[in-house]
Amino acid sequence: MQDYRSVADVVAEEIRTGALRPGDRLPPQRAFARKHRIAASTATRVYQELARRGLTVGEVGRGTFVRAESTAPAPSPALTEPTGSRIDLELNYPVAPDQSALLAAGLGGLLRPDGLASALRPVGTAGLPAVQESAADTLTRGGWRPDPARILFAGNGRQAVAAAVTALVPPGGRLGVEELTYPVVKAVAARHGITLVPLTMDDAGLVPEAVAEAHAAASLHAVYVQPRLHNPLSLTMPEARVAQLAATLIRLDLPAIEDAVWAFLRDELPPLAAHAPEHTVLIDSLSKRAAPGLTLGFVVTPAALSGTLSSALRSGGWSPMRFALEAAHRWQQDGVLAALATAKQQEATERQKLAARHLDGFDLRSDPRSYHCWWQLPRPWRAETFVAAAARHGIGVVPAAAFTTGHAHAPNALRLGLASPQPDTLTQALTTLADLARTSPEGLITD
Repeated sequence: MQDYRSVADVVAEEIRTGALRPGDRLPPQRAFARKHRIAASTATRVYQELARRGLTVGEVGRGTFVRAESTAPAPSPALTEPTGSRIDLELNYPVAPDQSALLAAGLGGLLRPDGLASALRPVGTAGLPAVQESAADTLTRGGWRPDPARILFAGNGRQAVAAAVTALVPPGGRLGVEELTYPVVKAVAARHGITLVPLTMDDAGLVPEAVAEAHAAASLHAVYVQPRLHNPLSLTMPEARVAQLAATLIRLDLPAIEDAVWAFLRDELPPLAAHAPEHTVLIDSLSKRAAPGLTLGFVVTPAALSGTLSSALRSGGWSPMRFALEAAHRWQQDGVLAALATAKQQEATERQKLAARHLDGFDLRSDPRSYHCWWQLPRPWRAETFVAAAARHGIGVVPAAAFTTGHAHAPNALRLGLASPQPDTLTQALTTLADLARTSPEGLITD
């Protein structure tokens, strides 16, 4: 009787040489058994062995496929000693269980020749009317649904942010931002000669009076704000604060750029755009909802700014790919985006429980449905020293300095991104960071 491992070796060699390519479907197990003249039970063990080696992936109702990366994943690094591998708590891309299978099912029709021919044609920043309708459904939350005709598209969320900033703020102009803000906005401002004006925050988020004071001191051209699940602080503005900010923007006739990329995790709450629709450019994307590799940026515009923002998208080379538009439309129509949002809300909650458990006793700020948290480090640690010490243990974290604006002193804090590692790897990393924080920094870092 032939050993199942030797049969698995034959298939593994076919994958290594390219006879079986990534995405190829293996035959049903009974057909595989007949081909190799083995028992059906042996074929089952062969398929299990191939999956264990990381060479194949099974999809319920569809079969077994050669993995896109057909080598077994490297083991997690030993966290107690320096290593070339890293556990990434910097980038923050959530992955829901069975995400790839759900997304792949929605792409099936696009991969037929007729569907692909349509999806590869060029498209403008307004996309297609049907896609605008489905995008409005995607962005609906808290009883608010945007006017589909007001929706423009970009290649991704970062491009949408860049287009909004450059459309509303001229070179040399002033953009009000929360005193801790998204690093991409800092980079866009630096590239276009825009001055960032840090605005005071409190435990409820951006302080509306700070906007009015800064505007009175020297006119602002716009304000960039993250009302829901602020990055990096995970703050969510109470409804009263959102309403106060909207009233301030309307009174000052000042436009706001609302970054809502993480807001799908708190979909019971309406956006700032619901309170001040003619003074708010809302930015969202698929990168967190779906996957970063096939993304799309959404720009919900006030009517008066639609032409300006469309021109900024075109001139920046930030128009969307029609393939991504078609994919997003199908995922929305099939319920895939809603299913992923629900799954990621639940997954974020579980990861926050891990962070709370393993960092218990430390000064941690977060939201139960957020994928990141803000850690005020204990003395005598300094953020930069701790980042270096964490790196020596194979863990990447982001210091507060990455988010500070102006000449303000950076808080002695870190942002931890909880989304990217597997839960067991995240547990290991959090345990190591907690142990590190309880240790004196003296002697740990050498020049």
